[in-house]
Amino acid sequence: MALDKPYLDVPGTTVFDMEQSRKGYGLNQFCMSLMKADNRARFKANERAYLDEWDMSEEQKQAVLARDLNWCIRTGGNIYFLAKIGATDGKSFQQMAGSMTGMSEDEYRNMMIGGGRSVEGNRYIGEDGNAQAHKQPQGSAGSASSAGVA
Repeated sequence: MALDKPYLDVPGTTVFDMEQSRKGYGLNQFCMSLMKADNRARFKANERAYLDEWDMSEEQKQAVLARDLNWCIRTGGNIYFLAKIGATDGKSFQQMAGSMTGMSEDEYRNMMIGGGRSVEGNRYIGEDGNAQAHKQPQGSAGSASSAGVA
């Protein structure tokens, strides 16, 4: 029986709950494997072959290959595990977060220093705030990799 999830109406937010955890188990285990240097080297040498060793959906593999972190999160990825992909690619967490919002690292950092996004227009899906999916380059309305993805 599905639980009532009022947080599903928060724009730009995927809560890592029990359902997401189950969905993303293989993806997150793959990410944790990147903590070992030999696994990072194997992944970088042939990303697809390494991904095929893991119990992940094809959609999860495509999200990783595209380095679309928002897509990875929608398929069950947890940002703390996904950070291992960014580290493997030599990216800082700020660079990764910026990519998820369509901002450069400097723009993202300045936004956060300035207090983050306003809640005005971003309290629920359908408002006209800047966190709404249709205003995000990798949001559900703004990315080719998101086509057909719920």
